[in-house]
Amino acid sequence: MVSSNALFDSSVLGSSMRSQLPPNHVLRALELTDFNKGYMECLANLTITGTVTGQMFADSFEEMQRAGCYFVIVIEDLEANAIVASGTLVVEQKFLRGCGRVGHIEDIVVAKGQQGKRFGFTIIKQLLEVANVTGCYKSILDCSLENVPFYEKCGFVNKGIQMAIYSPDAVQK
Repeated sequence: MVSSNALFDSSVLGSSMRSQLPPNHVLRALELTDFNKGYMECLANLTITGTVTGQMFADSFEEMQRAGCYFVIVIEDLEANAIVASGTLVVEQKFLRGCGRVGHIEDIVVAKGQQGKRFGFTIIKQLLEVANVTGCYKSILDCSLENVPFYEKCGFVNKGIQMAIYSPDAVQK
């Protein structure tokens, strides 16, 4: 059972990026109730989400909460009662660099009709603050070629090529 509505303790969130938001918008940790605020619909602007029930969402939420290394942040439009942007930081413990940590930034998404409000930039900068607070010596992400200029504006530098292989046994929903 989920012990808290928030995925993680909000004390790791800085306040510097919150002032960048328009009125009636808040930046915060993902909450269990965000399933009913269109979180999955927001994610669908990024890629295929598949069919996710409320119970599936709650089970994954609890697993991520228990692991303690997932930091999913959202921007909520309070007037619309809807999630309009999101991003994830996964903190990986390493043996390299004196048993350092690496932040993996994933799933940066801004809902259609919400672009141009600097929500993506705000999410990235907030995730980088969380990476710093949690002791990450670097943060990395994968992106498509057309998104490289955006991430360069956020301070990232191209350091290589991403490669992937998908498991033949993985169910693509």
